[in-house]
Amino acid sequence: MPSVLRVSSFAAGPRPLDRRRPPLGVTARALLWRTRFLVVAVCLGVVASSVVDALRPEPPATIGIAVAARALPAGTVLSSTDLRTAHLPAGSTPDRAARSAAKLVGATTAVPLTAGTPLVPGLLVPDDLAGPPGTVVAAVRLADPAVTSLLVSGMRVDVLAATPDDAHGTVVASRALVLPSPTPDRPDAGPLAVAGEAESRPVLLAIAPDEVDELAAASASALLSAVVVP
Repeated sequence: MPSVLRVSSFAAGPRPLDRRRPPLGVTARALLWRTRFLVVAVCLGVVASSVVDALRPEPPATIGIAVAARALPAGTVLSSTDLRTAHLPAGSTPDRAARSAAKLVGATTAVPLTAGTPLVPGLLVPDDLAGPPGTVVAAVRLADPAVTSLLVSGMRVDVLAATPDDAHGTVVASRALVLPSPTPDRPDAGPLAVAGEAESRPVLLAIAPDEVDELAAASASALLSAVVVP
């Protein structure tokens, strides 16, 4: 009977010991040491950012004013979508610019406005002044102060513009209605009441909206006169 060779289990050698995990504190210190350069760089970045924030000057104070939200033709009755609030540095805001856009809803533009134009009193028809329906109010300064002094509220006039190259003149507003003008003795008359002795005071006229652009262009480049018409 053949003999069976039995190999003891100890012939393969001793069983390996289980690997023990190092303590969490040791692992953390090792990880910190390996990433020490990254940690230092992050700390320096935080310090540099704090220094920059501390040295950065305070932003200038701003004031909110009402401006046109889009291009608006003369005679537009302003709605909330026609207005927005713009914040400008306190020292660069126009004098007497409206602060609240909500308070201008319902007002009427006296001249065409481009988007972003600050709303100041001279660009809007005064609350107590308006022409007939379908007209807008425009302020014109005639070349002859004597003619201006003869015009009274309720008259109808044709406004003519003349240049040195045009001997006959061109009608830029037809049958404009003369409106009451502020007088210099009124403290609230505003810029319309400022005029020297030899300077013609402005005349407020109710004109058709499509005449505004031509009248404004003529006011800047020509001498204006008025002819009383029926």
